[in-house]
Amino acid sequence: MRIAIVILNWNGIKLLEKFLPSVVKHSENHTIYVIDNNSDDKSIDFITNNFPDVKIIKNEINYGYAKGYNKGLKHVKEEIYCLLNNDVEVTKNWINPVLKEFVENIKTVVVQPKILNYNKREFFEYAGAAGGFIDYYGYPYCRGRIFNEIEQDNGQYDQNIDIFWASGACFFIRKKVFNSLNGFDEHFYNHMEEIDLCWRISNLSNDLKKKFIYQSTVYHLGGGSFDYNNPKKLFYNIRNQRWMIIKNTNVLPHFNFFTINRLQLINLINIIFAFFQLIAFNFQHFKEIIKAMYYNHSFKDGYRIPIEQNYMLVRSNNKKPKYYVIKSIIYNYLILKKRKYSQLNKS
Repeated sequence: MRIAIVILNWNGIKLLEKFLPSVVKHSENHTIYVIDNNSDDKSIDFITNNFPDVKIIKNEINYGYAKGYNKGLKHVKEEIYCLLNNDVEVTKNWINPVLKEFVENIKTVVVQPKILNYNKREFFEYAGAAGGFIDYYGYPYCRGRIFNEIEQDNGQYDQNIDIFWASGACFFIRKKVFNSLNGFDEHFYNHMEEIDLCWRISNLSNDLKKKFIYQSTVYHLGGGSFDYNNPKKLFYNIRNQRWMIIKNTNVLPHFNFFTINRLQLINLINIIFAFFQLIAFNFQHFKEIIKAMYYNHSFKDGYRIPIEQNYMLVRSNNKKPKYYVIKSIIYNYLILKKRKYSQLNKS
């Protein structure tokens, strides 16, 4: 079985020069594709001149992550995709353990390897670490990373386990499942598309597995689209989190005088967060939080079709999946002072 290693690129020639050689070197017998989002920095010339066996798929414009992959993957024939960021260094044995999992376990449809920090190689990387989870309110966290608290890799998470979401930095998925769900939700544009897709997989069937495979290791530079402290990243995270909750949990944005649903609590948390940004004179961060909240309230018509699609998935699944193991990661982190995944009281 061959895996399609598919790298999305936009004006990333410097990253391709640094990271593509490791992918070519350590991916023997598998096909490498680069989906180019209409770069104008000679990325394509670099690939053609130095790695002629790498297949190039050209998108007409920069579609961003979600639509860029959705359009480009239509030209990929292999049955397993590896969606790989252009700022990831892979290692000698990164493919074999993942391929073994897919071959031996037909119900495994998504796999994430161990993702370590390219610059601090003994530490986990922010985007995915040792596998992703989510709390009741839609806040994601990882084994090895809770908010900005990143652990050193001492082998403490060296177990192959079921996870809720896999990182888009290095995301293996069966083509059949990706296509059955119409790929990534293009409303997201950037950030959390992979979490939403994994959530929809859970809504589709309890039997489909998403796995962390620790024997496969990659090193991620991180911050390729936006630096982790970029205010624009904050905008996408807040906007997309609420969008994801509405789609996947059947919680509509209505007000009930007697109860506070999870969306209203999320709004309250965001307002408090915005207030602290304001008094700290982080005006750009404050602006992006308010803009993200306003965007969600002004975009309700856009919710309708994807919500209806996900309602059908949830209704067709008689056993409603319990997607969270921690009710509130914010409460655990700020009140209980639990900064590591191993400290959390999983239910």
